[in-house]
Amino acid sequence: MLNTMQSRKTVLTATALVLGSLSFNVNAQIEEIHFLIPGGAGGGWDSTARGIGEALNKSGLVDQVSYENMSGGGGGKAIAHLIKTARQSDETLMVNSTPIVIRSLSNVFPQSFRDLTPVAATIGDYGAFVVATDSPYTDFNQLVEKYLNDPASVPIAGGSARGSMDHLVAAMAFKAAGGDPRQVKYLAYDAGGKAMAGLLSGEAQILSTGLSEALSLADAGEVRILAMTGDARSDAAPEVPTLSELGYDAVFVNWRGFFGPPGLGDDKVAEYAETFEQMYETGAWDEVRSRYGWAEIYKPGDEFTAFLETQEQQVGDLMRELGFLTN
Repeated sequence: MLNTMQSRKTVLTATALVLGSLSFNVNAQIEEIHFLIPGGAGGGWDSTARGIGEALNKSGLVDQVSYENMSGGGGGKAIAHLIKTARQSDETLMVNSTPIVIRSLSNVFPQSFRDLTPVAATIGDYGAFVVATDSPYTDFNQLVEKYLNDPASVPIAGGSARGSMDHLVAAMAFKAAGGDPRQVKYLAYDAGGKAMAGLLSGEAQILSTGLSEALSLADAGEVRILAMTGDARSDAAPEVPTLSELGYDAVFVNWRGFFGPPGLGDDKVAEYAETFEQMYETGAWDEVRSRYGWAEIYKPGDEFTAFLETQEQQVGDLMRELGFLTN
């Protein structure tokens, strides 16, 4: 669905095309970045901003890094704040991810990525499907067979509401397997820990979650990972097959990236984007990336905007098919 991984050669070529007309000093050091985080401490946005900030600072690419958590409105409060303070926010970058597309389509908040300045997508986390260690299911094909015969017999847990990313990824997977995505029996929990409890209690047969979270659960001996949504196996979990290699045309990655305020100048966008690209070559980044098991997804400037437009169309089509959108 959303095949976002590219070779380093392809990435560098795209970078040259996007940024070639903009001037910046390749070795320039940014004095300050203030990361605006639209959620609380400990979440995915928080770890992304703080992990990347750590790598930028330790590598000497950015002198000063600061952070501000601003929860509320599913991320809408931080978006509104960045728009309101745009003239004073040239040094502010807001972290976000796929939910900015989903929640905008769902009218959780009135703004979209178009009201901000996309700077760069930087990392990604794939979706994963896991079962309890004592589950009779040993591969994803067994679950597909049962779903095709009786969708209600395969309740799927997720740590977010109906129509959110965990639900959409599950619907995408079973649709690719030939099933009716509208028949997915999705059990919505208000946190990943509660969804895990639902899986372990037997209330759900399978858990739809992020690969990084699934790896932590597997390392703790609580689950087995049956499949993931990358276009190739992950180095962090080489034993886990992709949906594609199992015969299902379904690829999805939850990107995470950064946005500047509306009206941010091209030169500043280019400076930030080039700094993120330089970060990938540092030892400080290797340490952070290994800690979280993140995949590198570098999409700067206009390429990031084009990707967001494509994702909006694809996710919107699936949400309409599931009945979450009427237009």
